[in-house]
Amino acid sequence: MPTQLSVLVDDLFAGDRQRRLEAAEQLSRLGSEVRPAAVNLVKACRDESEEIREYVVAALEEMGPPRLEDSFLLAELLNDASADVGYWAATLLGRLKQGAAEAVPGLADVLAGPADLSVRQRAAWALGEIGPAARPAVDVLRQAEAEGNPRLARVAHQAREKIEQ
Repeated sequence: MPTQLSVLVDDLFAGDRQRRLEAAEQLSRLGSEVRPAAVNLVKACRDESEEIREYVVAALEEMGPPRLEDSFLLAELLNDASADVGYWAATLLGRLKQGAAEAVPGLADVLAGPADLSVRQRAAWALGEIGPAARPAVDVLRQAEAEGNPRLARVAHQAREKIEQ
């Protein structure tokens, strides 16, 4: 991780709210340059400050796919107590497409489990983005389709179609 980026990431977890805010704001302006900090940005979605979280999300939205080597760490964050952390971990795994194939079991577990609905929907989406490599999750996607939530059913159906094509 470049030194400047490393300093900003350290500041993102500082005890001082103002330092965290300034770091988050600067990170939100770096676009794809924040890719090496993807895992830390996802973790920063736990910050108590809504303003900081908004900057962190802006950085995540603009960075594109994370580095492939971060897929394992992102998969570990899927079941975080914070729905925002799980959501963004699933989102970044989905952006990796087939590169996140090793995360299929974790995404399927989140989809089948008691996670927040937004995280479950994002896990279903990510499985579809992974494509045919997510075939082991087809049964879990079918179960999600049969649940009562229309959006989850639609996202799971679309994912299953991408996987089975």
